[in-house]
Amino acid sequence: MLKAYENFFRRVKEKKAGNKAKAGFPRFKSIDQYRSITYPQDNGAFSIEGDGRKTMLRVSRIGRVRLEPHRQMEGKIKTMTIKRAAGKYYAIFTTVKGIEQRKIKDINPVGIDLGLDSFITMSDGTKVEKPKFVKRAEKRIAKWQRRIARRHKGSKRREKAKSKLQKKWEYVTNQSNDFAHKLSHELVNSGYTSFTVEKLGVNNMVKNRRLAQSIQNASWNRFINMLSYKAESAGMKVIRVDARDTTQECSSCHYIKKWEERLTLEDRTYHCNVCGMAMDRDVNASINILHRATTLGQRGSHAQGESVRPQREAVLEELRTYPANNRGSLGL
Repeated sequence: MLKAYENFFRRVKEKKAGNKAKAGFPRFKSIDQYRSITYPQDNGAFSIEGDGRKTMLRVSRIGRVRLEPHRQMEGKIKTMTIKRAAGKYYAIFTTVKGIEQRKIKDINPVGIDLGLDSFITMSDGTKVEKPKFVKRAEKRIAKWQRRIARRHKGSKRREKAKSKLQKKWEYVTNQSNDFAHKLSHELVNSGYTSFTVEKLGVNNMVKNRRLAQSIQNASWNRFINMLSYKAESAGMKVIRVDARDTTQECSSCHYIKKWEERLTLEDRTYHCNVCGMAMDRDVNASINILHRATTLGQRGSHAQGESVRPQREAVLEELRTYPANNRGSLGL
């Protein structure tokens, strides 16, 4: 409590000094904010017991509970997190396992433009649409939101309504995750040897109130993370490049439109005023994204979870990932 008030007074002083900061008077955290507990090491605080027919999880100060593993764990267990979501409890284990790193010759790179009209557009002209999962479920979600608003805080009926709403959101989230997993798997197995994507500042993009919800529902970062670990395990690379002016630049002569010439969201075709090239704006942007990776080169890499050291002209960021096959075709 003392620390909370110290931070509060510090923010008040910063605000008086002219800094853009919200004071935020200290308040007690809601019980709904605590949805998980983590055991940092397998040092006796938890253990998995089983006789082949049923598996039990023993947790200190909780006891023995039945565990339904959805797959065989590999490697040494380091941490365990017990998570509550939509009335269900999940045990999430983090393991450490050595993986043999494979390398594939980069002979078929592809650039990927992320968007709202098409979820991804690739430099070879391929487009993939994302089903509007939230749009389909928004009426059911709104119904339970209204019921929660009408019911008294702390009542059992309100808690039941909150549980129903959580289940609706969990279903939509699972749909989105399933789509991202399948799409990233298909890309890694479609004959491409490296992927170049935009380095997007989603936190700044959602400040646009007209597009904020659509951007959040798109889940671009989640898809890129899935593509990254699948690609590295297949010996491929995922490179992030600066997204600035990729839509406004001509992929043929590299002329960048001036402010009065710039495309708006309604313009779906790029027309170059210099060389006369006309092309779908998303395909043009994906070609520019790929060109930035091939012309500037790859400036180092970092393992996921490590800090990225600033590079000269820090434009490219290579993400290390984890394996899959490199053959197949887009079958979505």
